[in-house]
Amino acid sequence: MSSVVVKKVETKKELKAFIEFHYDLYEGNEFDVPTLFNDDFNTLSKDKNAAFDFCESEYYLACRDGKVVGRVAAIINHRANEKWNRKDVRFGWIDFVDDMEVSAALLKAVEDWGRARGMKEIVGPLGFTDMDPEGMLTWGFDKLGTMATIYNYPYYPRHMETLGGWEKDNDYVEYFLEVPEQVPEKYAKIAEMIENRYNLHVRKLTKKDIYQGGYGHKLFALINDTYQDLYGFSELTQRQIDQYVNMYIPVVDLNLITVVEDGNADNKLVAMGITIPSLSRALQKCRRGRLWPLGWWYLLRAIKCHKTEGVDLLLMGVLPEYRAKGANALLFADLIPRYQAYGIKWGESQVEMENNEGVQSQWGPLNPINHKRRRCYKKSL
Repeated sequence: MSSVVVKKVETKKELKAFIEFHYDLYEGNEFDVPTLFNDDFNTLSKDKNAAFDFCESEYYLACRDGKVVGRVAAIINHRANEKWNRKDVRFGWIDFVDDMEVSAALLKAVEDWGRARGMKEIVGPLGFTDMDPEGMLTWGFDKLGTMATIYNYPYYPRHMETLGGWEKDNDYVEYFLEVPEQVPEKYAKIAEMIENRYNLHVRKLTKKDIYQGGYGHKLFALINDTYQDLYGFSELTQRQIDQYVNMYIPVVDLNLITVVEDGNADNKLVAMGITIPSLSRALQKCRRGRLWPLGWWYLLRAIKCHKTEGVDLLLMGVLPEYRAKGANALLFADLIPRYQAYGIKWGESQVEMENNEGVQSQWGPLNPINHKRRRCYKKSL
């Protein structure tokens, strides 16, 4: 068998091959949820992604006999390194056939690139920021993936454990949640109590609120405030916020976004729940991540016609000083009846740090099942 050759991605054609490799490797897999080609292309393009204001990266393809057998992105997020006082090079977008020579060669390319730039550790899988998928799946391989997370074959973590030098840096958990027939009494009682006691109230946003009232930017500013202490987080810049508002808000169902404001503080935004109908099955029908010829139809049915039984709890956040007041109960008390009206039967949390007991405790009334785990690895350079 010929040896593996690792080559740097230097052209648009090679970047296309980088993205396409995932579709090839997971063709027909019933659990993988492919990303849209254009979304990946824009994220990985240095002239399109605002994260490149503070990140640098390089992409690599592993080839054998002229055929692509693996890929990986090498990323340095300088804002995150400064915030956490680390010198990390990240690896992301990693995929490879079940061949130790391939995985070793890909990770060595990232190590060498990072070491040449003064980095002391390699960590991942991570993207440019927390808005990108992160963490290698280590358990739950027989569960359907989500739009916002990584799916990988069971042999991936086995490679990490076999290669040597790698250790756990952070573990995540994800939960499968039931949508109850009625709002659980715990949520309903707390919601009523804190409305009266603290003058906190739910607000449903309109497009006018988002684009003219500034709520689009307020939502992402709240993300900065609520996620600031989470693993690897780097604050979103104004240019990133502009980009995300223009990218995501036009396609969401505003009925499934709920915010909480404090009437005693000039209606300050203190909590948010951004949820979306599960797009997993619809994305699986987008041939090789394309909207044409029929991918757009399946996504439209899921988003606008609610032809899905699940909902992804994409971004949930409460300001630290309002968590003990139970502001999250207002979110659930408002959203659950909307899920019921749409015929949604289950929800899925997104990645949560395994030791984030505050977040996990809020799922109690929804009969949570921890059905997936994933890991970020690290290795000294």
